[in-house]
Amino acid sequence: MADAFPGMPKDFFAFFRELKAHNDRAWFEDNKQRYRQSVQAPMSAFVGAMAPHLGKISRNFVCDPRPNGGSIFRIHRDVRFSKDKRPYKENAGCYFRHAGGRDVHAPGFYVHFAPGELFFGGGSWMPDPKALSKIREAIAARPASWKKVLADRTFRKAFGGVRGEGLSRPPRGFAPDHALIEDIKRKSFYALHDADAGLALSPKLVGEVAKTFAAASPLVRFLCGALDVPF
Repeated sequence: MADAFPGMPKDFFAFFRELKAHNDRAWFEDNKQRYRQSVQAPMSAFVGAMAPHLGKISRNFVCDPRPNGGSIFRIHRDVRFSKDKRPYKENAGCYFRHAGGRDVHAPGFYVHFAPGELFFGGGSWMPDPKALSKIREAIAARPASWKKVLADRTFRKAFGGVRGEGLSRPPRGFAPDHALIEDIKRKSFYALHDADAGLALSPKLVGEVAKTFAAASPLVRFLCGALDVPF
């Protein structure tokens, strides 16, 4: 049965293709109403449609459909410390954060849209040093629980494994010969599923994302336990 959400409109990706060719404030101002209609409104509807599905996985993650200040990432880039001065992101994304976390570094679920690109999943990206230390300590202290995440059939089928850039050397306090040292060395812990971008335009989008979020839940549950927050 198709979800009530019909999929993103055809102009959704067209907007970002044109933005990439004209990434400046003048073009964006001329196309602001188009952005609101073809990107903001359908993104808000998508987040709203995800709420009951994510609620079945866990009630501790936020689905906030507001176009500003909610689950949807703002389109404006922070260029203060970047050599790249393009003012706008050439993609759309939404992050369903943990109710106990105020930023994107806390465990959560993510969806990324760009022309020719669609991926979604869950985990923790670049957690702060305190949180990172807790996650590493949890992996070392509860190896059986971590291995259970990695061995979960649904998780492996959806993602292949955990992703995340790692240190070149073991972090201080962890034995180099620890059986799980490659995971302990990670600076991020996430699982992402790459999908055909055409799915974004389909009524099947919500169901597929929900199914993938459910597949990522063993990892997100472990991370929540490591950080002493409820899943």
